[in-house]
Order: sequence, then structure tokens, then C-alpha cells
Amino acid sequence: MKGGKPQGRRSSSAKRSSRRRSRELALQGLYQWQLTGKDATLIAAELAEGEDFTRSDVPYFRALLTGAIDEAPELESRIAPLLDRKLKELSPVERSILLLGGYELMRELEVPYRVVINEAVELAKIYGGTDGHKYVNGVLDRLAGQLREIELEAERDAPKRGEVLP
Repeated sequence: MKGGKPQGRRSSSAKRSSRRRSRELALQGLYQWQLTGKDATLIAAELAEGEDFTRSDVPYFRALLTGAIDEAPELESRIAPLLDRKLKELSPVERSILLLGGYELMRELEVPYRVVINEAVELAKIYGGTDGHKYVNGVLDRLAGQLREIELEAERDAPKRGEVLP
């Protein structure tokens, strides 16, 4: 990331949903916050000047950015035990993605946990290190087991497609 903006492998003209753009912008903001310590409001104002901003789900972006920053201490305390190293040893990109995904798992309950994990993995593939997406997937999968236990149980108990019930 240069200048608080991830250097993605995909052009900005690629088709992306407004929610994906919101997540990408929130990722940029979280990255910037980690490096500069700026206030979420200032970061959001700076990101609002970018060309992708109007094509994002602006309220969702603001909820993700401010929520993940405001709840960073709790999120970090939940994420840290799931890591094989200290949180501060992760790259700022992976750390930002874990905070973002962790916030969505914890507070955006209308978004299915599988969608949250998939979106985080996609962000890690685009902006993270070579195998960062695998690490993000494993950590968020374990976190979902803690934060979305009811959702996971319901999924396990639901009949599989084509399964004949007794």
C-alpha cells in the first residue's frame, strides 16, 4: 500500500459490488489508521475524495471503518489467541483484513459468515502477501466458530441438498 491505498492486482474498472468497494475502502482506511493513527473521520473524508467512493455503499463503508477502529481492542483480544504469532508481527494488510472481517463477524450479523470470510479472503488475495489469504481464511474460520456459533450449528443441522429426510 502506498499513500494509504492498497496496490491491488486488479484494475479499478473491474466489476465489483458496492459492498466489495466498501470493504476495499475500509481496508485502505484501516491500513492508514494503523500506520498514521489518524482519526476515522479524517480517514473517511480523505477516502471520500477517491473515484471509487461514489460507487461504494457509503453507509456500510462508514460502519465498517469506524466500527473496526472503535472496536479494535476487543477484536484484537479475540483474534490474538487464534494466531501463531503476535498480532503486531502480521503485515498491516493482513491485520487490517482480520480486523475488518472480525468486525463483520461480530457486528454485521445480517451478512452470512461464509460471505464475510469469502470477502476477506478475496481482499487478501488482491492486496495481501502470497499466502496471506490462506492465513486469513483459517483465522476467520476459527473466529466465526466463536462469534457465529448458532449460525454454524444451524448450517450443520440443515438437510443437505438432495438429502432424503427420515
